[in-house]
Amino acid sequence: MIKNAQLVLAACALSSVFVLPVHAAGNADAGKTKSAACGACHGADGNSVAPTFPKLAGQVPEYIIKQLHDFKAGRRSNPVMSPMAQPLSDQDIEDVAAYFSSQKLAPPAATAAAVPTGEKIYLKGKGLPTQAAACLGCHGQGGEGNINWKKNMAVQPAVLAPAIGGQHSGYVAAQLQAFQAAQRANDVGSIMRNVAHPLNAEEIQAVADYVATLTR
Repeated sequence: MIKNAQLVLAACALSSVFVLPVHAAGNADAGKTKSAACGACHGADGNSVAPTFPKLAGQVPEYIIKQLHDFKAGRRSNPVMSPMAQPLSDQDIEDVAAYFSSQKLAPPAATAAAVPTGEKIYLKGKGLPTQAAACLGCHGQGGEGNINWKKNMAVQPAVLAPAIGGQHSGYVAAQLQAFQAAQRANDVGSIMRNVAHPLNAEEIQAVADYVATLTR
């Protein structure tokens, strides 16, 4: 529990130190038009059908912005998203993020009763001999992430936990595996890599399955 608390405190400390650059405010109406190509994978309203593509509806807008900039700059690599992000201007990215974040997330189809192991890790973390911090500390009870950070902070933090409640189980598992293998390394301070490292394959899937049941 001490180690879990230290990880959460470290995340909070990083949040108050590193600040993302502030761009012009996004326009959701413009973003709807600019996101037309995105709809093929993510759904026109950000509610993707295929579990390999994340749902973007109701996502923390600043998180979408960071990921698109990371794809564009090569800090995060994906054979589909990397080339898609290249032609986007800063304003395009702001507009697309404003549109998807303003959409309503479709309710999850899964039920929490089926994934007690995932619920335990999400709410309490993993204990000895290999410890992992509870997901709850950053992503919230319902997986809402830092969607309401502006209510508590005057400056945008660099460490913004994304909204993950109701996300596709397959996508969440794939990202945890990528963090664990350091194939994805655009998490500030290696926070997600450290969290994912102690989890085995069954635990990763259990957490992903539980996350998919959350309503935010």
